[in-house]
Amino acid sequence: MSLAALLPFVVLIGAMFLMTRSAKKKQSQAAQMRNDMQPGSGVRTIGGMYATVKEVNEDTVLLDAGPGVHLMFAKNAIGAVLTDDEYNRIVHGVEADDALTDDAVVPDDASSLTETDETAAADDSRIDLGKKDEPAEADKPAEAAEAPKAAAEDAEPKKTDGESDAK
Repeated sequence: MSLAALLPFVVLIGAMFLMTRSAKKKQSQAAQMRNDMQPGSGVRTIGGMYATVKEVNEDTVLLDAGPGVHLMFAKNAIGAVLTDDEYNRIVHGVEADDALTDDAVVPDDASSLTETDETAAADDSRIDLGKKDEPAEADKPAEAAEAPKAAAEDAEPKKTDGESDAK
């Protein structure tokens, strides 16, 4: 056999080796991440639930999902261990730089969120999306209402029971 005939097989075997090597590397990193979990760290499960680690056992993890809600998960069900900043941002909506300051103004009502009278008065170009008023059936002349009936009667006489078109 020549070298040219063996080249596709060598390339195929090399590609398979590289793919399995990268997959094994990802699996070992995920196992290391799960083994490094500590109580108090925030996690995301493979189902997308966010919780705090309460207790780590050999094959299981006890998670605190809320006040009085404790869930037992397999370690393999933990998708990611999150940093404290990332966990607080996702779960509590708190940014690391969003420290509450005294100069923050919080309105007492929603009036500041709606349009003021000046902006409403300035915008007179409103679009009327209602239907145009058409004359009602009762307002139409009687001749116009009877015209379609007369045209239908002239077109073809109605058939009665027992009559057919077959000859």
